[in-house]
Amino acid sequence: MKSKRKVALVTGGSRRIGAAIVRRLHSNGMNVAIHYRNSESHARLLRDELNEQRSDSAKTFSADFNDLTKIERFANRVITQFGRLDVLVNNASILESESDTALTTEQYQALLDVHIGTPYYLTLAVAPALKESKGCVVNITDIYAQRSKKSLALYSASKAGLESLTKSFALEMAPDVRVNAVAPGAILWPENAPPEESILNNTPLGRLGTVDEISDAVRYLVFDAKFTTGQVVTVDGGRIIVAP
Repeated sequence: MKSKRKVALVTGGSRRIGAAIVRRLHSNGMNVAIHYRNSESHARLLRDELNEQRSDSAKTFSADFNDLTKIERFANRVITQFGRLDVLVNNASILESESDTALTTEQYQALLDVHIGTPYYLTLAVAPALKESKGCVVNITDIYAQRSKKSLALYSASKAGLESLTKSFALEMAPDVRVNAVAPGAILWPENAPPEESILNNTPLGRLGTVDEISDAVRYLVFDAKFTTGQVVTVDGGRIIVAP
């Protein structure tokens, strides 16, 4: 059965920024596919919350994107469940710091797989469905893609790769599909760790952002930015314009 409502797939959609994006798109009338890797309990709670608001409007899908060979099968499973796909949000991410020691080869490969490999192969896999629906892709990058940090060299490089993919796919998938990105600044600090004062002091608006401010940007790109493609919307309180 083809869903009568538009459908969005959000990778890493069970918690934090991903969950906020899922809720925002759902509140704007979309059905949602919530991808998760390890956070099954969070994904199910979010699914049940949304299905209470609108019956059968949210489904969960598990996948480990460290195995890129399974991405096409995952994409087909999502499209088959809903009968269509209108929006892909590549949000799944991992953060590995190099402040103490160099990353292992496994950590290096995981960064590339999640931030570049997965969006690349997943976007290609869902491209026919998105072209049919005249849909869009939104990639979640990071201000460190443009403003690198020495303790996050590979993380920054992999997010820069995702920004490059955004622009390349915007060219390749036009005119049927728009492809844009959102680059958050300091939004959510790691759990049980206070924000660094230096970051707040170098943010013109003087505070952390919120997950809702990221989901607002995604909503804009999905619903309102009809003449926008290949662009990166930075949501960082002005931090990127401050000299290091």
